[in-house]
Amino acid sequence: MKGDSGGKMVMKSKLKWVGLVGLVLSALSLFTHFLLARYSYSDDALTEYQAITIFSWRPIFENAADLSPNSKLHRRLWGPVRRLESLQPHAKPRQQYAVPVSESDRFIFVRIRGGFHEIRSSICDAVVIARLLNATLVVPEIQSTTSSKGISAQFKSFAYLYNEDQFMSALANDITIVKTLPKSLKGARRKKKIPSFKVANSQSPYYYLHRVLPVLKQHSVVELVVSDGGCLQAILPPDLEEYQRLRCRVAFHALSFRQEVRELATKILHRLRAPGRPFIAYDPGMTRDALAYYGCAELFQDVHTELIQHRRLWMIKRGVVKGNLTVDSNMRRLNGSCPLMPEEIGIILRAYGYSWDTIIYISGGEVFGGQKKLIPFHAIFENVVDRTSLTTPWELNKIYGREANLVDKYPKTPPAAENETKREAWKTSGQRPRPLPPPPARPKSYNIEGWWGWVAESDNEPESTVIELRTNAHKLLWEAIDYTVCVEADVFVPGFDRDGKGRPSFASLVMGHRLYQSATAKSFMLDRKEIAKHMDEISDHLYEFNKTWIKSVRNHLSKSLVDGLTEESNASKLSSFLSFPVPECACLRSEPNGASSHASASQLPAALKVAPSCPAWMGKDVTSHTGDKENEDLDEDDSDTSSLFSRQSGGSGNKITASGGGRSGGEMMSSKEETQMEDQEELEGGDQ
Repeated sequence: MKGDSGGKMVMKSKLKWVGLVGLVLSALSLFTHFLLARYSYSDDALTEYQAITIFSWRPIFENAADLSPNSKLHRRLWGPVRRLESLQPHAKPRQQYAVPVSESDRFIFVRIRGGFHEIRSSICDAVVIARLLNATLVVPEIQSTTSSKGISAQFKSFAYLYNEDQFMSALANDITIVKTLPKSLKGARRKKKIPSFKVANSQSPYYYLHRVLPVLKQHSVVELVVSDGGCLQAILPPDLEEYQRLRCRVAFHALSFRQEVRELATKILHRLRAPGRPFIAYDPGMTRDALAYYGCAELFQDVHTELIQHRRLWMIKRGVVKGNLTVDSNMRRLNGSCPLMPEEIGIILRAYGYSWDTIIYISGGEVFGGQKKLIPFHAIFENVVDRTSLTTPWELNKIYGREANLVDKYPKTPPAAENETKREAWKTSGQRPRPLPPPPARPKSYNIEGWWGWVAESDNEPESTVIELRTNAHKLLWEAIDYTVCVEADVFVPGFDRDGKGRPSFASLVMGHRLYQSATAKSFMLDRKEIAKHMDEISDHLYEFNKTWIKSVRNHLSKSLVDGLTEESNASKLSSFLSFPVPECACLRSEPNGASSHASASQLPAALKVAPSCPAWMGKDVTSHTGDKENEDLDEDDSDTSSLFSRQSGGSGNKITASGGGRSGGEMMSSKEETQMEDQEELEGGDQ
């Protein structure tokens, strides 16, 4: 019996060891898989698509089959804008252009403050100014990053956002660029003994030649402080046209984001394209400053209205805005001065023909109003994503580098006098025979995102905390990622293209880059006044509209692809050359059949026809469409209008509304009515 019991004990002991070893191996296996999933990368499209499962985005499509590129609907929604095929990028010098002197004894040091689009424009202007004054440019300093505390020491100012080496090498034939001032001048700058100019927006070349250049010759160095966006006027005299092309070489070739930012943007693009479908990039443009500048507070009807008015009052006191504090926001909306709401964008895109399962990437560092304003848009389109839903927190943290851990002391709002009296009375209340009520609540800290209680208690906005300063620096990286995705998108839709100073914003820079890089890529340059008029027509039945309304919306969106260029040239180019860099940075390429560039430009708007012919070395690669030019509009106007705001559920014939508002899908047309509508559209012009 003792032998049997001893054998059982040994067996149990062995089983325990086996179980323990099994648990250890399982833990090691899970840990290994976790490391592989977190740190391994692959450029293979299939791997990228499978990796989507670890993100919050779960793509849902009506069917697995992709839209046929040869179908009428696909050509209308995603195809190139054929009327712009002859327009090609050409930013190289076209006249005698001297290479800069290898060493110059004059130095220009530039400090730039502002948002992403202001920094980008100012860097281009700084390069042009250095060329104009025949001076050596010190790599500009971006104050938005250096003023933020805790930023990784791995990145210094300019290198936080852009690739310094690429910037210097790409412009080697234009200007001389150095990373730092010579030692003899560094000390003078530390002691603030070098002349400094606080440059206003859009200064003329005359200012630099007659005000800055004499000082530069005398002191060998000047410092330019740019805090209000571009420091050189957008439209230069005709004899300085080469300087306009220099701006294009800087913006579209020399300014390359640093490697970590480019890699993450490339990963997001791979994940967006992994399902094998094209996608739309949408920039709402709903920033607090822009809404305050144009007086669009009443579009919100909640605490955000007070925040916008508070900001507008601040602008009025400082002379940024000239006007009354209270304005009629509805009138501003009707004349096109306010951003289009996401719900309005969703409705017109569906009316144009984009299905509910279209992939839409939302860009922008801020959508004022938060997710509340995006809920209707998410209800209209299923696959709405942004950078956070296509990346892991670890991937985003990687681009920041190793940053200091900050324990920020948030500014405290002083308690009201009444609360202070109660607190003192509680402290000196003497003996306490019975339990006292809890002490007064601590003052609220108003730095928490989404908490705006200070609006009701104070006329002064709380100072930015250290963590908020760091977040503002991170916004530059976020917008750099969004900028890359928007430029490469199949379709781009701006909700608003003005910033909080009334100038072209992020969306305008994107449209300018797309126009330069690939003019045929679809960019809807919407007339907000017309869209507001269309939306008012269906305000009483927002998701129920007839074929006449659909047709008018489609015609407007189609015309905006080309006719909108003229409006963009008149509205934006006067303030920002990069928002419309043609015809100075473009040329017209001839067709293979020998037609001249002037003949191929006959379909272009007047603003683009003055572009010169492309040089012979660029070749003649424009695809000829002589057989179908006349019927181009007819071929591209086809859509299933009966499926607007509805989706098929499985194999049944039931239709589910996508509006999210509990409304019906609207008045549906019969097949006969739908065919008649399409035929009529084809006869009247259809798409461009």
